[in-house]
Amino acid sequence: MSDTMRFDLDAYLRRIGWEGERRADAATLRGVHLAHLRALPFENLDALRRRAPSLDPADLMAKLVHSRRGGYCYEHNTLFACALEALGFTVTRLAARVVVGADRIESRPRTHMALLVEAPGDPQPYLADVGFGAIGALLEPVPLTAGVEFRDAERRHRLAHAPHDGPLQLWLLQAHDRAKDDWADQYAFTLEPFEKPDFEVINWHIGTNPRSPFTQRLYVQSVTAERHLLLNGRLLTKTRADGTAVEREVTEEAEARRLLEEEFGIDVPEGMRLLPQ
Repeated sequence: MSDTMRFDLDAYLRRIGWEGERRADAATLRGVHLAHLRALPFENLDALRRRAPSLDPADLMAKLVHSRRGGYCYEHNTLFACALEALGFTVTRLAARVVVGADRIESRPRTHMALLVEAPGDPQPYLADVGFGAIGALLEPVPLTAGVEFRDAERRHRLAHAPHDGPLQLWLLQAHDRAKDDWADQYAFTLEPFEKPDFEVINWHIGTNPRSPFTQRLYVQSVTAERHLLLNGRLLTKTRADGTAVEREVTEEAEARRLLEEEFGIDVPEGMRLLPQ
């Protein structure tokens, strides 16, 4: 059975609250991208239990669409790719190196999934990504064009070409840091297509390796027009649309569970502990 047959577009669009057009064009791509991000939280509860989550479309529908759960990058972008393909877009899955805080691009492995999206009759391809669990993430897709600043909803991004010894052009996604009034590197990628078996291996590594950051501590985020909310371990950070941020420590297990259920919209599996003892 094909991925399209295991994917229910109507149910997905209801889950993200999209009532707009169902055309394979730039406006629909932007709208569905933003709606997905604001409806579905980023979370690593499966990986925190050392379980690699399934990337099968039917399992993603059950978890992210029919349940009050979210997921991390492979889940979000696999689900989003299914939606785009059902709408008539052509989607190429890309593997990126997350370089936030890195000294060199080459020091990081390719562990992030991003998407190159093309619409029929539109010569301009787009970088789309609903699964980057950081405040520097895209809110809307951006044209694959270097050296131009794009405003995607409340954020600013640009793409650059990075120095590279390989045969393929290396692209770099940068986000504008309001606090520093500067550009911050997010991730680097080439346009080499990666296939589903590639991401099955990467997903298993990130979801089960004890050295993976997602198996070591709780990491959840949600995005609205008013704020970006992140719970990273015990640190809760609320960043408003104007860039101002407030942080506080979450010390009690009961409070962490309440936050996930009420603020992030996530049903925590029964018996699961969220904070280290």
